[in-house]
Amino acid sequence: MYRHYDEAYLLSIEDKERFWGEAGKDLQWYKKWDNVLDDSRAPFYKWFSGGKLNTCYNALDFHVENGRADQIAVIYDSPVTGTIRKITYKELLDDVLRFAGVLTSLGVKKGDRVVIYIPMIPQAMVAMLACARIGAIHSMVFGGFAPNELAIRIDDAKPKVILSASCGIEPKGPIPYKPLLDKAIEISSHKPEKCVILQRPQIKASLIKDRDLDWDTIMKDASPVDCIPVDATDPLYILYTSGTTGIPKGVVRDNGGHAVALKWSMKYIYGVEPGDVYWAASDVGWVVGHSYIVYAPLLHGCTTVLYEGKPVGTPDPGAFWRVISEHKVKVLFTAPTAIRAIKREDSQGNYLKDYDISSLKYLFLAGERLDPDTYHWASNLLHVPVVDHWWQTETGWPIAANCVGIEELPIKPGSPTKPVPGYDIRILDESGKELENEKEGIIAVKLPLPPGCLPTLWQKDDHYIDSYLKEFEGYYVTGDEGFKDRDGYIFIMGRVDDVINVAGHRLSTGEMEEIVSKHPDVAECAVIGVTDNLKGQVPVGFAVLKAGVDRKPEDVQKEVVGMVRSEIGPITCLNQVCVVPHLPKTRSGKVLRSTMSKIADGEPYRVPSTIEDPDVLKEIEEALKDIGYAK
Repeated sequence: MYRHYDEAYLLSIEDKERFWGEAGKDLQWYKKWDNVLDDSRAPFYKWFSGGKLNTCYNALDFHVENGRADQIAVIYDSPVTGTIRKITYKELLDDVLRFAGVLTSLGVKKGDRVVIYIPMIPQAMVAMLACARIGAIHSMVFGGFAPNELAIRIDDAKPKVILSASCGIEPKGPIPYKPLLDKAIEISSHKPEKCVILQRPQIKASLIKDRDLDWDTIMKDASPVDCIPVDATDPLYILYTSGTTGIPKGVVRDNGGHAVALKWSMKYIYGVEPGDVYWAASDVGWVVGHSYIVYAPLLHGCTTVLYEGKPVGTPDPGAFWRVISEHKVKVLFTAPTAIRAIKREDSQGNYLKDYDISSLKYLFLAGERLDPDTYHWASNLLHVPVVDHWWQTETGWPIAANCVGIEELPIKPGSPTKPVPGYDIRILDESGKELENEKEGIIAVKLPLPPGCLPTLWQKDDHYIDSYLKEFEGYYVTGDEGFKDRDGYIFIMGRVDDVINVAGHRLSTGEMEEIVSKHPDVAECAVIGVTDNLKGQVPVGFAVLKAGVDRKPEDVQKEVVGMVRSEIGPITCLNQVCVVPHLPKTRSGKVLRSTMSKIADGEPYRVPSTIEDPDVLKEIEEALKDIGYAK
């Protein structure tokens, strides 16, 4: 369809309706849209308004009806349980039909919310697709989140039903989910009408009478339910992302624009065709899992890999190469953290020698900055293009990428290449003026955002504007800083706000600070992000103790770390908390977190003229040196 990247990109910017109207024709619609782009309520833009479709129909029924019934839809590969299960499109559809019947029998209808707290097992996909089938809005919560985080999401989404499992499984063994779910429901204000619990063989959960139902039992009597047409602009799901205030933001994804953008991306960004095996080594609880484990591969008629394991330790650093070899994976999409973990355990790539990975054509990486060292290591080892690309929970699909399905551009290590068609990326200064190439500034996208991006936040239109659109009128502010080089390549330099990126997981340092400050001996605190060779960033905390407190710093540190792990979960990776006599502040009382981060990373920094006491920075530097930073 497109001969060159420049041709596709210019058309997407200069004639948006033509570009996306053509892309929309690749889906099945009950009713064609009235307008490709509806800007009548700008900045609340709507794509394919007036159109009616069903995402589940496009992902499953259409393929079953058109020759793919016996094609493998999902390869469930679980080294932590020793299980490999291949599920055809027909088998997956049958399960979704019946689980849609389960939800309907529980009173779930179009527009109702369903929270899903399920690990990396096929039932997670079944639950999501069943919700889409009947027009219910699902909200998947990552299984690593603690009860408090789950409770916040329950209170905001107000689900009629919660779906869960008895446990998740880590390399160290099973992790009970049911006690976490019970605690979350206990502390949340909103109470679901029912919970459906899948009993995994590793742990049997106790069920609460009149509230909890056994998944397998209720499935036996379920009647299949057909697809319900929904408006293109109706919500498909809510996915919560960390906000800088510590309050998660409910990113809304619509049905129409989402399906169009994701199906388009499979061919033109990732270069895959229907029938190809595509593997996003992520988690269904994150946006990558929503977009590229579940929806995009199925919409495109691919085979998707659902992997319940780790890059190392299940059982060794050859785990990824084994999956690629055994299942003939054409494209692998994972986070740089995963590649760094493999590199750390097998720097010479010896485990790769045991496997034939000739099926692999591309390695795509996203979720955090791809450092050049990791890029070169993977490129030299795998002998395939290693493609960095950049996107966010809010956008739902890539903002910048090497669109190999259109034209494979030269790779520049450290850059996610160029803007994806549909994204009008500008680099702005603090006054909103567009900067020339080579000059670093705030990365923004000129409105409207393309299809598939968030149209708003769940029941918080004002918060959507305040969070993303208020700073510069007519622009979506990404929260990242960076620049374009002379060739128009994008370079992402870091976050503007205090959300840090730990192994691809966006986490709020503000939220961590709220928890640290609850410790009875802590007077004030700060949490910053520091560079980490494996995870990209990790948080480091600083605590000033109350006057008169005479305790060992290591005891306070241990307690604070435990509090954060308990309330947010172990994914925070907050393992270092420095007890210091003071925090560096401006005269107005603002803590100099950015300066502290530069000290930790050993970067040059300027002592702000507004600082209250410059000597405090020396105290911070000594504390950081004691734990291995500020070198």
